[in-house]
Amino acid sequence: MKQLILSATVCIGLFSCTSPNAQKESQNLAIAKEYMEAVETKDADAMGALLAEDYIGYGPSVGDSTNKADAIASWKYNAENLYESIEYTRHKDLAVTVTEGEAIGDWVLNWAYLTIKYKDGRGPVNVWVNAVYRIENGKIVQSRTFYNEADILRQLGYQMLPPESDE
Repeated sequence: MKQLILSATVCIGLFSCTSPNAQKESQNLAIAKEYMEAVETKDADAMGALLAEDYIGYGPSVGDSTNKADAIASWKYNAENLYESIEYTRHKDLAVTVTEGEAIGDWVLNWAYLTIKYKDGRGPVNVWVNAVYRIENGKIVQSRTFYNEADILRQLGYQMLPPESDE
């Protein structure tokens, strides 16, 4: 009987513990979620509080990059002058720790569908967004964001035309 009680106690103890990695991943997911909520509510101050001082963001285009100060300034301008609303529906979030290679660190990946309405009445536009956040010490230090810019422009009425021929 003592062995049964001891075995049950050990099993309960083992299964009730959260691994340090699972706890860290849960915290990182919460940080990314808070950041996405700040985007949705157009809260540049909350966004800034979640970005590390040495933050760098990449995307959506190959040559696009920004630092914290420029990202926040751009977001404040867009929130005040461009976006009426952003509806952010999360489809999947995943936290992962990479232990070797170029992408070492703690990452949160988010696949989402956004609906954006503009202050001038354009839209709404709907866009699939893939955002990847690297998190250190409770702050986002890097992001990579991918979405189809041409599709957004098409939804806003723009047309892609080939360059004129020299003939």
